[in-house]
Amino acid sequence: MQARRFNQEAATLPADVLILNITMDLPFAISRFCTTAGIDKVHAYSDHRDASFGNAYGVLIKELRLLARSIFIIDKNEVIRYIEIVPELTSHPDYDKALSALKKLL
Repeated sequence: MQARRFNQEAATLPADVLILNITMDLPFAISRFCTTAGIDKVHAYSDHRDASFGNAYGVLIKELRLLARSIFIIDKNEVIRYIEIVPELTSHPDYDKALSALKKLL
């Protein structure tokens, strides 16, 4: 749902805004999902091999080898301007709040 929602929103954003979706899924599974779901504006990446993103951003759930559902907005100077880490994997982030924070930076 998160990748699908941001894929839709990406169509309304300036071309220099990059939206990344990072998961612990294997690269072939991510590719298959994106193709099947029509996700073509969000860049999807795997953190499966060494969990470097999860460790660096503090969202790795080691016991489950999953990443916590989260949103990070990083500006052009590589400064994190917005963070939301959802406490429950089955819950969704506040998409509207994140998009509002992003649009304030544009």
